[in-house]
Amino acid sequence: MLITALRTLRTRWPAFTGSFVALSLGVTLLTVMGLALASTLDAPDREPERFAAAPVVVRGQDTLRVPTPSGEKTQKLARPHPVPAQLVTRLKELGTVVEDRSFPVRVHGGHAPGDLVGHPWSTAAFAPYRLDAGRAPRTAHEVVVTGDWTAPGERLRTDRGTLRVVGTVPGLGFEDAVFFTDVRASRLAPVSAQLVVDAEAPAVRKAVRDSVPAGAGVRVLTGDERRYADADPDRDRTALTALNALFGTAGGVTAFVSVFVVASTFAFAVAQRRREFGLLRTAGATPGQLRRMVLTEALGVGALASGAGCVLGAYAAPLLAAHVVDRGLAPAWFTIGDPTWPYHLAFWTGLGVALCGATAAAWRAGRTAPVEALREASVDTGTMTRGRWVCGAGLLLTALVTLGVSLAGDPGDLLHRKTYVTRPMLLITAAALLAPVVVRPATRLLTWLPARLPGATGLLVRANTAAGVRRTAAVAAPVLVTVALTGSLLGAVATLNEAKAAEVRERTTAAFVVTAPSGTGFDAAALDRLRAVPGAEISPTSSGAVYALEDGVALIRSDLRAVADPEAFTATTRLPLAAGKVSDLDDHSIIVNEEWEEHTVGRSVRIRLGDGTRKTLRIAAVMHTGTGDNGVYVTAANAAGAPVDRVDVALADGADADAVAAGLREAVTPVGGRVESGDEWAAAASPGSKDTTRAGLFLVLGIALLYTGISVVNTVLTATSDRVRELTVLRLTGATDGQVLRLLAVESLPVTAVGTLLGLLVAGLNLAGMGAALHLLAVPAAPVVPWAAVATVAGACATLTVAATLTSAALPTRRHALTRE
Repeated sequence: MLITALRTLRTRWPAFTGSFVALSLGVTLLTVMGLALASTLDAPDREPERFAAAPVVVRGQDTLRVPTPSGEKTQKLARPHPVPAQLVTRLKELGTVVEDRSFPVRVHGGHAPGDLVGHPWSTAAFAPYRLDAGRAPRTAHEVVVTGDWTAPGERLRTDRGTLRVVGTVPGLGFEDAVFFTDVRASRLAPVSAQLVVDAEAPAVRKAVRDSVPAGAGVRVLTGDERRYADADPDRDRTALTALNALFGTAGGVTAFVSVFVVASTFAFAVAQRRREFGLLRTAGATPGQLRRMVLTEALGVGALASGAGCVLGAYAAPLLAAHVVDRGLAPAWFTIGDPTWPYHLAFWTGLGVALCGATAAAWRAGRTAPVEALREASVDTGTMTRGRWVCGAGLLLTALVTLGVSLAGDPGDLLHRKTYVTRPMLLITAAALLAPVVVRPATRLLTWLPARLPGATGLLVRANTAAGVRRTAAVAAPVLVTVALTGSLLGAVATLNEAKAAEVRERTTAAFVVTAPSGTGFDAAALDRLRAVPGAEISPTSSGAVYALEDGVALIRSDLRAVADPEAFTATTRLPLAAGKVSDLDDHSIIVNEEWEEHTVGRSVRIRLGDGTRKTLRIAAVMHTGTGDNGVYVTAANAAGAPVDRVDVALADGADADAVAAGLREAVTPVGGRVESGDEWAAAASPGSKDTTRAGLFLVLGIALLYTGISVVNTVLTATSDRVRELTVLRLTGATDGQVLRLLAVESLPVTAVGTLLGLLVAGLNLAGMGAALHLLAVPAAPVVPWAAVATVAGACATLTVAATLTSAALPTRRHALTRE
């Protein structure tokens, strides 16, 4: 049978072309994703940037460390500590001390970069920055800037006043800086969290040990550790973690769709070869020999496709690395390394996929009876075997049961990316296995009207689609995958975005919201000016974080909003409370959400504030969990000194909204604040999809659409080649070539419609589960179906199916009918 299998591969190569292309593409993608993942795991740490030339950097406590039975747990502090004053005094005895400060600067109008950051001029030498034009700043309104977006002599209108550029330095690529005099910088940012000491490191460490108690958290940074003094030193690690999720998701979907397409291709090919297998059985072949023949064919295709995929993946991986760097999803230094394990993993996975995909087909081939050699009927029978019923119903039941368990136990789990990406796969597989059950009634329904129109085309389409259940299900399966993934994934992201936006809108009842420039806050004078606006009732709040140790081993950070006046706060904000009252909030209490381990009104919780200070607060109220962004609320006394960065404004009775808005803008103009209506602020504050999330979704959908094309073309080519006699009969009865082609084109439309309807059913079930979870979490949002994307994908599938059908049928229909017979 080995020789027979090899000859079959040689003589029936068109039937295996689709499997070869699909599998080689899958192995290519697995190789690319494996190489990319290996490169992210082996990534180097970022080198120092702003302090690359600094001798020693001393940084105040910026990390909360809590000992637990399972080891020390850490979290970044929301309010880092300044370097203690007594230590600064001691360090000045060792050498020159330069205090570092950073603060945002915003230029009004013009063409300035949007993320300017201010520093003292004395710190420029530690990067090092060197003047290429002009001179150093000498007065409070003189600055030196990086880059070439401005020139010496120009004046800049900023939220820090009108500034005159007196010098420029070449940009180093990691920031857009504005350097002030040291005195002006100290006024703009009074707190310094780190400083540079021109002294020997051992002497600095000794001074730290002698001046501050053990455990104060002061760090002495030298060498490569100086990168921890840069802004967001872990941004590379964060970006690579996001890439890990992206590549892992794409790899998982690739494996799933590969198995799906290869399995359906082999199953359909075996069904089309019933007469061939019947002849072999008549000639004496045993069921085991037939099974081994099919598996040998799969082994041959799998080995060749896997080898080709590994070679293509080696060339494609650097292109992917360059693309994610260009899109800003990866650091500029990110490249593909030279690990070997991704090639082994991809090759053996591809071979395993081929054999797994052919196993069910091989079993069916072994059950072929000798009498099948005499089969002439065109109507498919026995399409739903016992195994197909069991597997399809089992997967459907599993999907529904796990959905019910999640809704009953942890509805929030359905909102996580790993859940809404993987859950559709169960339903897709179940729908594909059970598709033959609905194919015949669905096609009869879809072709009911065309069959009653004048002419024979509609009647033939109705009869052919209902009779060729296997052919219809095989073509509809890849359409089902693509439509279901499009509706489920894009719908899940859109639903989550809408849910988060609805939460923001529901919480905000303010007429206006005044926000400080990013990274800054309003001082007392600015708040007094806002209070003095006629008709405005203000509620100042601050942002920050608190930390809680749950189960004695997990240090959890929760974002907070600190309220200056709880009574005024209730006039501008409506919290989604499950228990308690906002008016009960005071300096000794806290409002938590249901995610907290302890969330009973009246009970006490032990927390640490944004600067690490320990506190025990009573629970005044409990909020619903929502989408996970509800955070906690405390009073300003527990804000750890966080500045007011937002002021919600309610209108007094009879106040004119336009006059109040004008007064608010005038009050915050000196400090660069922004005034928006409540609706405008809610729309701007609503979180959208991250770049990595969007890139991952489009990558997944691109893979699915590509596989759809391969599978549809392969299935249509195989099916059309086996319908030569049927098309010949049509020609002999008087049908022209054009009429035959039109028949086949029209026939492909209801087939695509069946796949689209099944895909919409799968997407609807997934989105319905997410909608139920949002309802249980008290989120005022309904599922969002991406109709435009689904329609586009369905149209692309229909176009592809029609084109493949016409291309595969064009040659046979142009031959003379009698010659074919």
